[in-house]
Amino acid sequence: MKQQRFKAVALTTALSAGALLGSAAVADQTLDEILQVGQAKTTMAQESQRRIDRLANETNDLLQQYRTVSKQIEDLRVYNSQLERQIANQVEILNDLEQSIEDVTIIERQIQPLVLRMLDGLEQFVELDKPFNLERRRQRLADLRANQDRADISVAEKFRQVLEAYKIESEYARSIDIYTETLNVAGREREVNVLRVGRIALMYQTTDTELSGAWDTQREAWVELPSRAYRNEILKGIRIARQQAAIDIMELPIQAPEAAQ
Repeated sequence: MKQQRFKAVALTTALSAGALLGSAAVADQTLDEILQVGQAKTTMAQESQRRIDRLANETNDLLQQYRTVSKQIEDLRVYNSQLERQIANQVEILNDLEQSIEDVTIIERQIQPLVLRMLDGLEQFVELDKPFNLERRRQRLADLRANQDRADISVAEKFRQVLEAYKIESEYARSIDIYTETLNVAGREREVNVLRVGRIALMYQTTDTELSGAWDTQREAWVELPSRAYRNEILKGIRIARQQAAIDIMELPIQAPEAAQ
């Protein structure tokens, strides 16, 4: 009886030990599965973090690109605004130029007749003036007259040339000059020194200083002066004109001005 009981206890113990061993094996398998699941989750979490990091970097890059593009757009907006103001200003200038061109055309039509009238007046003035350097002055006017028909010279240049001629003529009134010319003196052609003092006196003296004369505006002719009356004064004037003597007072034959008719 005792032996049977002992066998039963032994059997029970064996069964318990087997069950315990079986439970341990099951527990080991379950733990491995849990560890594998945990490892898989860790791997997934790491992969997710890498994706998150990559997306964060891409987002930062896109943000930087957005900021850069936004700055470029703002710069372009400012630049376009400046260009619009410049274009508006250029349009205004073009309108002014078009108006100026129209005005210039009108002015040119008015200037050309004015230039011709000025040239006519200057030619008349030279012919009525004392006959000093007459050929040179007439040639200057002839050249100006010829230029009026030239198409390669602008109206402005023609006007400038006539003004220059007026300036030259006006300068004669404030200068003293000496030049050589051949005149009929005492019935024969002689070489003389012609002295011009402004426009108030025009005289001549033969190269031997023996004979002297002056232009008579009323007679419109050369008249001989009394022998040796102004010889020394005219000679002084000639030396002053040649810069061989200092400027000094001269007593010269000057006609009184005539009353205008």
